[in-house]
Formats: sequence, structure tokens, C-alpha cells
Amino acid sequence: MAAARRPNALLRNPAAKIAAIPMILAVLFVFVGGTIWTVVYSFTGSRLLPRTNWVGLDQYERLWGTSRWLVAIENLLIFGTLSLIFTIGIGFLLAVLMDQKIRFEDTFRTIMLYPFALSFVVTGLVWQWILNPQFGVQHIVRDLGWETFTFDPLNDPDIVLYGLLIAALWQGTGFVMCLMLAGLRGIDDEIWKAARVDGIPKWKTYLFIVVPMMRPVFITTLVIVASGIVRLYDLVVAQTSGGPGNASQVPAMYVYDYMFQAQNLGQGFAASTMMLLSVLIVLIPWAYLEFGGKKGRGRG
Repeated sequence: MAAARRPNALLRNPAAKIAAIPMILAVLFVFVGGTIWTVVYSFTGSRLLPRTNWVGLDQYERLWGTSRWLVAIENLLIFGTLSLIFTIGIGFLLAVLMDQKIRFEDTFRTIMLYPFALSFVVTGLVWQWILNPQFGVQHIVRDLGWETFTFDPLNDPDIVLYGLLIAALWQGTGFVMCLMLAGLRGIDDEIWKAARVDGIPKWKTYLFIVVPMMRPVFITTLVIVASGIVRLYDLVVAQTSGGPGNASQVPAMYVYDYMFQAQNLGQGFAASTMMLLSVLIVLIPWAYLEFGGKKGRGRG
């Protein structure tokens, strides 16, 4: 019976399936084809133009032996860890506050989400001005009387990543808040009533009941934020251009510089492949948890 019903399911809504064919072909040709092409040519010594002069793993050995790439990876790990923790943490706290049925909720939600509508270039330039010691935060505080106050993160190699983090949090937490708020609004009111009847404190209700129920929302948010962190580029270029020195270099800048400025396509392809691998490390566990885990539970 199941086998007999399967063809009918495949033929259901033929117009929608036909309409999806161009999109599927574009994905296969542009994304899958481009990805395979990049990986293949990462094993060549291509310079200005792609060439099939195979060099094996030489590009990867050179990549991991380059101090600039190692600094970029270290910066991404530090920035990414802090960004994940604070973006999801602050976003969830803002969602909890917004879920208290406050007045003018729509207005506050719009204000919090507005930075996400801006491009990272605009965000980077805005925060470059705000953090500029000549007319930004340092200048304002000194005008208020604290003449020895110093706050210049974008020109200090030890804390420049935190200056980037401030701008990233300003732009990203509003979006995360909306995702979390949608998850909170999906919690059944009966759960809250039962918790109140049992005398469970509100913070324990959130921590031990609500958060576990919002696991799919947290996983999806984690994947979205993590994938954005891996391809971080325009915010860094707009704020620091990778400086001071190489203190704020990120992998995407390394890829761009080698492919379009140093005219070393093979090295750029190798770095791109490593970035792709990092994205897959994030996506594969998510896909398994979202789909493979469900199928396993369904069979059980």
C-alpha cells in the first residue's frame, strides 16, 4: 500500500515541482558546481588564471604555514566564540523582557530590529566614527570632565576584536531577539500556569522548562549566527581594514587579498576550501539533529 501511494505523492502538485526546476538547476550549477570547481583548483598552482598544474597539498601546507592565516583563524575563533555567547545570550534576555507584554512592544521591537536592516559596511562605518577618539566616545567623555579617559579600541591591537564585537552585537542581537521571541510565543500558556501553580520561580521555569523546549530555535539561531561569523568580511573592512597590522585579520580577507590582489588563485581557493569545511562542520551536526535525529526517534 505504501509503495502504491508513493508515485502519487511524487506526482502531487506538478506545477510547483516544474516551477522549482530552474532554482534546482541554478543551485546545482552555481553553488554545487562552483564549490567543486573551487576545491579541485585548490590543488593546483594557479596564479592569475586557473590552470591544471597539479601541486597536490602544497597550497594547504603553505596556507597553514603562513602567519597571517594563523592570526586570521585565531581572531575568528576569539571573535566567533564571544559573538555566539553574547549574541544569543543578549538576544534571549531581550526576548524574555519583550515577552512580558510591555507597552509599545511593536515600537521597541522595530527599534531593536532596525540595525539588522543595515549593511555591515554601514554598521562598520558608523561604529568607526563612534569609537574614533577624536570625536567619538573618548572625546565626549573627556568633554564631560574626565580628561584622562582613554577609549580607542580600533587602534589597539590587543582589544581591536572587542571593538568589532560591539558593532556586531549592535547589529545582530535584534534579529536573534525576534527569533527567540517567536519561540517564546510558541510556548503553551498552560505550561506557565502549571509552573505558577507548582510554585516554581520564574527564572527556573525559563531555565529548566522553556529553554529545553526552545532547543530547535536555539540550534537554528546558532547555525545562522555561526555561518555569518565564518564569512565575516565587510564589517572588518569598514571598521579596521584588518589593522592595526594584522590584529583584526579574518579568513575572508585572506581569501579576497590572495585571489584579487596577490593574484594567487590557488592559495585563495585553498583558503576558501578551509572556510567551506568550517561551514560544513556547523551544518552537518545541525542537519543530523534536525532531520536524522527525528527519523531515528520516529523509527523508535
